[in-house]
Amino acid sequence: MSETVAFPQDRTCPYHPPAAYEPLRAGRPLSRVTLFDGRSVWVVTGHAEARALLADARLSSDRDRASFPTPTKRFKGLQRRRTALLGVDDPVHNTQRRMLIPSFTLKRTAALRPRIQETVDRLIDAMVANGPQAELVSAFALPVPSMVICALLGVPYEDHEFFEEQSRRLLRGPELSDVETARDRINGYLADLIERKRAEPGEGLLDELVARRLERGETDVEELVSLAAILLIAGHETTANMISLGTFTLLRHPEQLAELRADPALLPAAVEELMRFLSIADGMLRVATEDIEVAGTVIRADDGVVFSTSVINRDDAVFAEPDVLDWHRPARHHLGFGFGIHQCLGQNLARAEMEIALGTLFERLPGLRLAQEPERIPFKPGDTIQGMLELPVAW
Repeated sequence: MSETVAFPQDRTCPYHPPAAYEPLRAGRPLSRVTLFDGRSVWVVTGHAEARALLADARLSSDRDRASFPTPTKRFKGLQRRRTALLGVDDPVHNTQRRMLIPSFTLKRTAALRPRIQETVDRLIDAMVANGPQAELVSAFALPVPSMVICALLGVPYEDHEFFEEQSRRLLRGPELSDVETARDRINGYLADLIERKRAEPGEGLLDELVARRLERGETDVEELVSLAAILLIAGHETTANMISLGTFTLLRHPEQLAELRADPALLPAAVEELMRFLSIADGMLRVATEDIEVAGTVIRADDGVVFSTSVINRDDAVFAEPDVLDWHRPARHHLGFGFGIHQCLGQNLARAEMEIALGTLFERLPGLRLAQEPERIPFKPGDTIQGMLELPVAW
């Protein structure tokens, strides 16, 4: 591929990959892109190659490595301190993940479904009472996962405005100082919360970790704060964006929405297809620790590697007519939740939240529609998790 593509870039349509990524689709399975600082790195865009590389221990997630790729100036603020789970390799990663796995099993998720349904119903009741219009991000898409992750972790929901604002600053900046300040504030809040839980135990995952791990000396406050921060931020940001962007996408695809309304049994398949189609977490980052040969090319040690999920999930060698939203395709092998040892720990919970939120929303509000021309509704830039900044709707 002769041309150089800058990465990341903004989408021109909120549910399609950036138009500027077309050369990357043509250049599958491996191309070169240029980051904001001029550094050239590999971008993986082939589905089979991505699965193989994401399972390869020679690719590291350790952000402390000097050669780890930095996609934006703001991201440097996240590299200066070790990040639990996402930013460490085995064996540390495995130890941390094993602490959390019991809380994210299918059985634990099934037990949470009534609480999720209750939360969704209560929020829709409030929307209807205040209707017939609403801004769906603030009224519904964000509160659903925020309430659920707070309940799961044992974080007081009355503090949600604080950590949602800090999460926004952490993920979208705009300045490096915003990122560093937000991170310090979140960490300080969680450290204080952990100390309160040591004195007055409650119910929640954090309380369990304090009792089972911290008090026994199997972890320390710093590690527990880092784990809690990842769960708190990822637990509401990603799902909130999927609910808002999923709603927008469904409203822009009336035939597929009508089919879903006619047959709610399609909901689980629809969630998988939306995860593939939307690919909100675009640009997983790794660095090679050794030379790796893939698709006739050698990725050299210390080379940066980016996985463009939005392009990988549109690989026509795997997904027929990938730019079409299709509830009947086998989409479960998408990489919307990642792959390998870092595959999303909370994917079962995210699926449950999306199924209940989207299914109930369109069932309770059959006349739901956009309250503004779609071209005027703002969505997030390409250097963060994709989603809607706001979503005015009416019914």
